Amino acid sequence: MTEEKEKMSTGKKAVIILICVLLILSAAAYILGVYYFTRHFLPGSQVNGFNCSYMTAQEAEDLLTRKVESYVLAIKTRGNGQESITAQQAGLTYRADGSVQKTIESQDRFIWFLAFGQQKTYELTSASSYDTELLRQAVAELKCMQNSVPPSDACISDNGSEFVIEPEVEGSEPDKDKVYELAAYAMVSGRTVLDLEEEGCYKKPSVYRDDENLIRQCEQANQLTSVIITYDFADRTERVDRSVIRDWLMIKDGDCVLNKEKVAAYVYELGYKYDTFGCTREFETYDGRTVTITGGDYGWAIDQPKETDALMEAIQSGTTQVREPVYAYEGWSRDTNDIGYTYIEIDLTNQRMVLYVDGYPTVDSPIVTGNPNIPGMETPAGCYALDAKQSPAVLTGEGYEANVTYWMPFCGNVGIHDATWRTQFGGNLYLLEGSHGCVNAPYDKAQAIYQRVEVGCPVVVYQ
Repeated sequence: MTEEKEKMSTGKKAVIILICVLLILSAAAYILGVYYFTRHFLPGSQVNGFNCSYMTAQEAEDLLTRKVESYVLAIKTRGNGQESITAQQAGLTYRADGSVQKTIESQDRFIWFLAFGQQKTYELTSASSYDTELLRQAVAELKCMQNSVPPSDACISDNGSEFVIEPEVEGSEPDKDKVYELAAYAMVSGRTVLDLEEEGCYKKPSVYRDDENLIRQCEQANQLTSVIITYDFADRTERVDRSVIRDWLMIKDGDCVLNKEKVAAYVYELGYKYDTFGCTREFETYDGRTVTITGGDYGWAIDQPKETDALMEAIQSGTTQVREPVYAYEGWSRDTNDIGYTYIEIDLTNQRMVLYVDGYPTVDSPIVTGNPNIPGMETPAGCYALDAKQSPAVLTGEGYEANVTYWMPFCGNVGIHDATWRTQFGGNLYLLEGSHGCVNAPYDKAQAIYQRVEVGCPVVVYQ
């Protein structure tokens, strides 16, 4: 029994001794590891893309120097293309600056035993340098830079019958500055592959086909151009349709709207074409002559600001319609011959007045007008609109007062009236005893005209 106890005691001692030996060896191995990795890289250390495990600072720097000299940056381009920039093209060099040694010293060497099976990556950019101009030139000379197609935004286009959205074009144009920056960083950090697609180096459209604003603007453009506005000028018409309106569209505050300046320009041209107020006219006289009439206040004139607003409202309403412009001044007839066929014709030279009604001479009378040789006494020539009718009336002026039965003014205080104080009319009387500018007519003729005309009737006066 005693012998068995002695054997067990001896076994225990042996186990204890073995454990102690193992602990001592482990401690020695740990201390040796700590000491070793004070001067060497830990396992799994990658420096600028190269495996520097177990290397000293000098060994790692020698490796980096060799690798930099043979460095090539592979550049993947869109469409599975591949290009490259070499260290020589970029002027890439490596010069030890102590950063490798500092990296070794910064390692957590006290837990070196945990580094096995792991990987630690270091990017030491301060030791590598490149020539800025050479690298920019190398980037600029890449084929993807030379043969690129710039991106284009989705946009609204006119296909002739409607507005549609043209899809965006992705293109193939890289952002040169971004490629340069990424290539520069790759070179100093040791990266060997630069994928332009993955890195988002390609320029992109800023507007895509599914853009809500673009879709809304396209719909607005089609709505505005779906309207047809027809201007009615009696024997002529003007049509405002898609072919006209499409040139008036503009984007304002994110919406497709009418350009008021362009609409106003159209209305101005409309007035230039159709306005007759105060315009020069060719007029055929009672005796078959053609005379030129200038001046006066008769005719049509579009109210430019009001009609611009009215036309914009008509288009925006979406309702196809026939309309007349808003007029500032109106004549009797909207035909090309805006004087029409009912008018008073006054021939100053021959001292004759003729009333036409529906194209037929109804009243034909000799008259006495103002003396053209006395300033302020002449009867003004031109085409006028009859301003008023009054019966009876008292005409007053500087140094005179006259009672008349039929008063029809057409140019301020100048008008047609009876002159019962006269016994003769026509001839050259106006040069000897002319009026103060009015048109004096025999009583019965003045009465006949008064009874047959309305306010607004054209009065054509010529020499």
